[in-house]
Amino acid sequence: MPPLYWFCLIGGFAVTLVLLVVGEVLEAALDALDGALEALDLGDAFDPLSSVAGVTLFGGAGVLLDTYAGLATAPEVAVAVLVGVVGAVVLHVVYVKPMQQSENSTGFSVREYAGKTGELATGVPEGGFGEVVVRMGASTTFQTAASFSGHAIPTGTRVVVVEVDADGVLRVAPLDTDDFAESPEQVGLPPRLQTRA
Repeated sequence: MPPLYWFCLIGGFAVTLVLLVVGEVLEAALDALDGALEALDLGDAFDPLSSVAGVTLFGGAGVLLDTYAGLATAPEVAVAVLVGVVGAVVLHVVYVKPMQQSENSTGFSVREYAGKTGELATGVPEGGFGEVVVRMGASTTFQTAASFSGHAIPTGTRVVVVEVDADGVLRVAPLDTDDFAESPEQVGLPPRLQTRA
């Protein structure tokens, strides 16, 4: 059994080293492996990282038990397998599972900004661009903004995103139109966005 233990120990370290050095290159291969494992419907109980760690721990425990414990072959293999399985499960529960859950996308499309309110961090000059702060879910984002009507809007003004243009620039209008024009028509707001008559 010692050759098997050494093979698992050295092989596990080699796979880990290869993943560290050329991990980006092998990412597609591991994704394919994940896809194959999902096709087997093993659920979340199996992942390549935990498996490599389990095999490495099996080999290391086997080498140590063979060298120092003086056990018979069957108990030695049983303890080494137990150490490998427990180590793989602990790694999966403590590290892999939380990392998979943190990878859940919190992304959103720029088109989702339409209708959101925000505040200008940088004023929008007439015919120019500024910056608007908009909250999207738990995120606070800074986006390029332009005036929907073409009129200047000062810094700190509460605005609504009327539309998003093809370049991803947010076209905004002030929420309180009385401060910027005598009538909503001068500001250029659609009737549904007028906050005061």
